[in-house]
Amino acid sequence: MPEFRQNLATREWVILSPGRAGRPNDFIKAKEKRPQVPEHDSECPFCPGNEERSEKPVYTYSNGDTWQVRVVPNKFAALKPDLATTRSQVGRFLGAKGFGIAEVVIEHPRHDLSIATMEKEDVAQVLSAYRNRYIDIRGNDKINLVTIFRNHGARAGTSLAHPHSQIIATPIVPPHVRYPMEQAVMYYDRFGRCVYCDMLEEEIEQKERIIMETENFVTFCPYASRSPFETRIYPKKHKASYMLIDNNEIDELADVLRTVLGKLRVCLDDPDYNYIIRSSPVGDENTRHLHWYMVLIPKISTPAGFEIGSGIYINSMPPEDAARYLRETDWP
Repeated sequence: MPEFRQNLATREWVILSPGRAGRPNDFIKAKEKRPQVPEHDSECPFCPGNEERSEKPVYTYSNGDTWQVRVVPNKFAALKPDLATTRSQVGRFLGAKGFGIAEVVIEHPRHDLSIATMEKEDVAQVLSAYRNRYIDIRGNDKINLVTIFRNHGARAGTSLAHPHSQIIATPIVPPHVRYPMEQAVMYYDRFGRCVYCDMLEEEIEQKERIIMETENFVTFCPYASRSPFETRIYPKKHKASYMLIDNNEIDELADVLRTVLGKLRVCLDDPDYNYIIRSSPVGDENTRHLHWYMVLIPKISTPAGFEIGSGIYINSMPPEDAARYLRETDWP
């Protein structure tokens, strides 16, 4: 039976419509088999030996004589760091030059790996690079929002096979980000508590949608999931910004992230996906009403006219079932 569910934090509604699909196999679309990827590709700009094909790194972690993680300015960035942020009127319209910082995190020297197939220590170095670049970038007084994300596969928006993720920092906090913040403020004003902490507490209490729980993190398919197998990783401790994560938490998160992506890989036959780190805007890192988290979205469904027109997403896989399938899926 279909039902409406509301996201506690954002007040957005979704429709659960079970019966349209019942098992993970129902979401494994006929697709071209991913080509066999070599350990090294002489034509890849991110592979060792081809470093001159990318910009000079702004961050490098080396393991002995070789680099393990490199962060470089995006050579084909949509935004440029040498422009002004001044708003300008164009008649009644408002515009500004395309200032921003765009970087690529080259996650590993090997061409054929992903977060799921890397060693835990390698994933931890990627997560450390995210934090260290976040801290450095936020020192630019033109920046108000730092977005960290990963695209895996063509449907998710990537064109290079080499394992990489991206950081884009902007002077603008868009409505898509601002609106949930305003809802969180109102919740805090009403109840004196962080809505995300309360949401996490409720998920832990109900237990139905938990995939895995560790000392510092909980992984679950949220009650009001917008799409099949949407997965979130929340820190148990209230921290508004990802920049506040400590080294012990990074080590733990590395294991959690590679495990849940491995489960998705097995359960859904290596789906294309996006993951995003949702973190507070610059300057709000210590606020009491925001809580950073990661969201993982397998690209196994496509929003259609109703979703685009109404903003109400239809999810054919109940999150309780999705979480159960992922709990039961093994990953080394």
